[in-house]
Amino acid sequence: MRKLTASVVLSVLMTVFGLGMVWAEDDTTYGWIEKAGIGSLGAVAKAKLDSGALTSSINAKNIERFERDGDEWVRFTLTLEDQKTEERVAERMELPLQRNLTVRGAGGKDERPVVLLKICMNDTIYEEQFSLRDRSDMLYPVLLGRRTIQHLGKLDVTRTFLHDPKCNADSPVKYFDEQEAQNDIDA
Repeated sequence: MRKLTASVVLSVLMTVFGLGMVWAEDDTTYGWIEKAGIGSLGAVAKAKLDSGALTSSINAKNIERFERDGDEWVRFTLTLEDQKTEERVAERMELPLQRNLTVRGAGGKDERPVVLLKICMNDTIYEEQFSLRDRSDMLYPVLLGRRTIQHLGKLDVTRTFLHDPKCNADSPVKYFDEQEAQNDIDA
């Protein structure tokens, strides 16, 4: 009973004093697996929301770095199974390199390019950083890390598929915030 009372009092205080703003702007709750609309592909992919990962990742093949007008760019092919049609879809893309991500694990060290991509979650389009990696051996072609999850809302790790992507030309777009990302890196 004491825990319940303390929890209720804390919730009331947070509401009264506006402390609830510590969470994402949106109170929407997402499951640990959701469907995401993938930018220009017009396809819907399974996405794993992984609070253990910092940066989001997407299945990309034939990754090539190149220079264009003195800037670093990345050429790659997005490949995934469209959950609407159950067909494999692919799109060859060329995007500016945002940064390089070094991943260290039991298998050693891996450097991955990071690009900006747009995804549709629920009814909103999010422009987010994604590391490019061949994820064809993974169950989920899209992994959404903490930097993306913080923009979505709350995460309920006990549930799945709470929202279908339903974006259109009139959907709100939340653009990538370079300053916020830099603060996150410096922290």
